[in-house]
Amino acid sequence: MADKPDKTNKLKPRLPRGLADRGGAEIAVTRRMLDKIRVAYERYGFEPLETPAIEYTDALGKFLPDQDRPNEGVFSFQDDDEQWLSLRYDLTAPLARYVAENFESLPKPYRSYREGWVFRNEKPGPGRFRQFMQFDADTVGSASMAADAEMCMMAADTMEALGLQGQYIVKVNNRKVLDGVLESIGLAGEADAGKRLTVLRAIDKLDRLGQSGVRALLAEGRKDESGDFTRGAKLRKDQIESVLNIFGMPVQVVRQNPDGSGGVSDLDTIEYLRTLFDNPTYQAGLNELANIAALTSSAAYGADSKNPPRIIIDTAVVRGLEYYTGPVYEVDLTFDIKDEAGRPVRFGSVAAGGRYDGLIARFRGEPVPATGFSIGVSRLTAALQHLGKIESRPEPGPVVVTVFPDIPIAHYQRLVARLRDAEYAPGKKVRAELYLGDGKFAAQMKYADKRGSPCVVIQGGNEKATGEIQIKDLILGAEIAGVSKERDDYLKNQAQAQFAVAEDKLVDAVREVLARHDVKWS
Repeated sequence: MADKPDKTNKLKPRLPRGLADRGGAEIAVTRRMLDKIRVAYERYGFEPLETPAIEYTDALGKFLPDQDRPNEGVFSFQDDDEQWLSLRYDLTAPLARYVAENFESLPKPYRSYREGWVFRNEKPGPGRFRQFMQFDADTVGSASMAADAEMCMMAADTMEALGLQGQYIVKVNNRKVLDGVLESIGLAGEADAGKRLTVLRAIDKLDRLGQSGVRALLAEGRKDESGDFTRGAKLRKDQIESVLNIFGMPVQVVRQNPDGSGGVSDLDTIEYLRTLFDNPTYQAGLNELANIAALTSSAAYGADSKNPPRIIIDTAVVRGLEYYTGPVYEVDLTFDIKDEAGRPVRFGSVAAGGRYDGLIARFRGEPVPATGFSIGVSRLTAALQHLGKIESRPEPGPVVVTVFPDIPIAHYQRLVARLRDAEYAPGKKVRAELYLGDGKFAAQMKYADKRGSPCVVIQGGNEKATGEIQIKDLILGAEIAGVSKERDDYLKNQAQAQFAVAEDKLVDAVREVLARHDVKWS
């Protein structure tokens, strides 16, 4: 008797926490969205770039949470030379390394876009993953605020291209404004650099944690729902109030337009902010914001008598990474969704970025200005699906050619090759697949159905003897399954759903089915 298989050592398939598998439907949805973003970026003259997912840990720079523990916040390991390597935390630090390494050969300014997976060694939770996709655009080599204004305008145009007109806002602040406030409350100098970063990261969580949660992080710290404790900045009460007074809510001055409608005046907002602190760093940041506001307004991205603003100044925008040195911006979606308790909440940020003039200088020892922004692909995809702005269906499967044991497989391979060589539209080739399983005819039909095939090609011994092929339209077949069973109607529909053609008319018949249902492959 044959030995029974030993199941005691069977490996259990399991997915690590904070990671997700992606099926064909999700991949197809993402691809359609990325194509639209890519077109928007290329309209502004940005060119593609790819960098590896692994970099030397020291190349990721000062924005790492803890240089002495390179696994803190990033996934790191040592190679056989005992060099620390890390999975990229974002797409900006690898760009800085690339530009520094190829500086002399690149045009300046250098404009590029990149898409890819990034990795965070952080505690996963609902909507928070250890691996997720970003789509970035950056301009390196321009210190002009026009480069930042253009980034904000391109972000707005990208949202428009995705069908989000009137449902987003690009919000702009400046890290010099933030730094100036922190200097004014006694947090200046290298000794307080860590505390300043803790404060900024706390404020950056305002949308998620609210005033009470941020107040706790500015003080001793906060315990989350799981019981984990996050250490706070340990500010004094008066320091906390000063910080929240300006960053705890958007500061916007509403101006009445000549026609009586309300509009947001960025320049009035900036003039109001000038009265709050006399710090030079703070005032320099406001000067840069005024420059950006003037540029975006002149290009009709600000408020006017007919349309609400697409780009505004908002002091609640912080960004938690340390490498930002000037303007910072976020793209917020303004429609409501329901939280776990069924309460309406604003969808929130789907893209963000800013100026980082010091990141490339780490490699070159000289200032290299740069600015850019990054789209969170998964969040934006979820938003577009929620609004019905992007198709959620998977791509159609291939045409499936079934096989019969009494006909050589080489014959069916010739049929499949003929289909694959054919175009169903200009420049678009037919996708076709030969069934390679060992199932009988019923199993092959079930397989084609699971694959989402628009039609199957059937040629058994009888059809081959007469030089014919049967085409079965699976889409129409599914549609008529629930309609009238009156004999005449049923026979008419069945005749359309499965029909015979001469073997040399195979390609024409398949094209007819694909055109009937407007089947397209990307």
